[in-house]
Amino acid sequence: MATFREGKVTEALEQTPSLERVMVEIDGGVVEALAYTAMTGPVRTGDHVVVNTTGVELGLGTGGVVFVLWNLDGPGPKPRTEGHIVKLRYTPWQMNVMAAEAPESPDHETMVSAVELEGAPVVACGLHSQVPAVVAGIKATAPDAKIGYLMTDAGALPLVFSKVVPLLRDAALIDTTCTSGHSFGGDLESVNVFGGMLALRHAAQCDAIVVAMGPGSVGTGTPFGYSGMEQGQVLDATTALRGRAIAALRISFDDPRERHHGISHHTLTALKVAARERCIVAVPKLEPSRSRAIETQLRDSGICDIHETRVADGRAGLGLLERKRLRPTSMGRTMAEAPELWLAAAAAGAVAGETLADHG
Repeated sequence: MATFREGKVTEALEQTPSLERVMVEIDGGVVEALAYTAMTGPVRTGDHVVVNTTGVELGLGTGGVVFVLWNLDGPGPKPRTEGHIVKLRYTPWQMNVMAAEAPESPDHETMVSAVELEGAPVVACGLHSQVPAVVAGIKATAPDAKIGYLMTDAGALPLVFSKVVPLLRDAALIDTTCTSGHSFGGDLESVNVFGGMLALRHAAQCDAIVVAMGPGSVGTGTPFGYSGMEQGQVLDATTALRGRAIAALRISFDDPRERHHGISHHTLTALKVAARERCIVAVPKLEPSRSRAIETQLRDSGICDIHETRVADGRAGLGLLERKRLRPTSMGRTMAEAPELWLAAAAAGAVAGETLADHG
């Protein structure tokens, strides 16, 4: 169960319109905490707050953060906005949003007739950290493409928790964001992944879409108990909506866990079990021995028979990230330390960009 504690804000480290990072004194110690101002209102030095310390006390990785639940001395959040669709339903933090599909939404009429993706390429990721290289791969291949990012609710729920999405927006690599299911905070809100992809395609007029969970995937060491299983479902949803479904491979040759060596077993399982429709699997160009290892995995797993594999070069995408001075990390590893992960993601973006060029 959750652990709540009272504390006092001793220092403000960062303040943005949506997120505040502060130091809080609790039980004689000081911890860093995050406050989502849409839910807590402003937090200032000297305020007494109630915080959730569950993640820190469990020693979690991405989720090991202290969060401000309530500011006992502050004015509270701003008045409720319009929109009747509720996210985080039936929890103490439920909130209403203006979902693109809702009757009161200015996009409602568009969404009534939005029933397919019209061949738009959709790249489905297994990790949030793949997003920068995917969008860079698209832009490097199709510079004028308008790109939408759909964040699912399989990881972090607030879009503002992502450190990389604002950087990608500033670098003009993402044009529009949408948050689906119980995730929230995008330019557009949607009820589910189907609606989110359609909203990005029709309401936001995006040419290509990248779908990934927020930061903080879950893994249990069991065949199906991990967040990235949704990758296969996203690919099938794309095909059902007449889009071009493209899978980004999760590849690593430096992960000490054998199950993640080469193509992660997470990706292999999602493509073998969850993805029931034929899709394009983007295969990056790597140095020969590692390319052979990837080819062997794809062949031995049967994925070459189930799906179409397409080789693409991700180097142009990574070069664009470098020129934009963007240096993403994944589980603490940089592009230089684990290049295959981002080469694979950028290759998927390149395939999406090539699809746009072919149908342009």
